[in-house]
Formats: sequence, structure tokens, C-alpha cells
Amino acid sequence: MDKRPGPMEVLRQARAQLTELTGMTAETVSSFEQTEDGWSLEVEVLELERVPDTMSLMGSYQVQLDADGELTGYRRVRRYERGRADAHKPGGR
Repeated sequence: MDKRPGPMEVLRQARAQLTELTGMTAETVSSFEQTEDGWSLEVEVLELERVPDTMSLMGSYQVQLDADGELTGYRRVRRYERGRADAHKPGGR
């Protein structure tokens, strides 16, 4: 019987695989959902460490995994300084 990984295992696998592929530290998962083909995540990655830490450059990556938790693709969707908050957009995300 082939047992599919649960959500927590998928999260761990996604972070580990993205770190291995990019050489950058995957710090947090900011969104996570199951799709028809597997899983879709948004992962916050430390791209460039600076002092003070609030000036470090972060990247937000959209990551796709298949139903077994294997990474099938990723792309950076945003780059920002760690200390910056998103601007509020009325009626938007």
C-alpha cells in the first residue's frame, strides 16, 4: 500500500528541497494548499543576509509539489527587505 505524505511532511520536504536546490535558507511557509495535482506553497527565503537583520533581503517563492511531496517547480514572486511590511491595498490581498 502506497501511503501519501501528510501536510506536515509535505511542508518539511518542500523547505528541504527548495533549500537544497537554491542554496538559500527557506525560513517560513506563508501559504499552503492542496491542489488537483499535489500541493502549492509560498515559501519565504533568506536571499541575502545583512546587518541589521531587518535589512536582509528576503524572497517569496511559489513552490509546486506533486502528490508525493516531490518538488516539481518553483519561482520567485517577490523580493523585499525583511523589515518591510506589504503596503495595504483596499479591496486587494
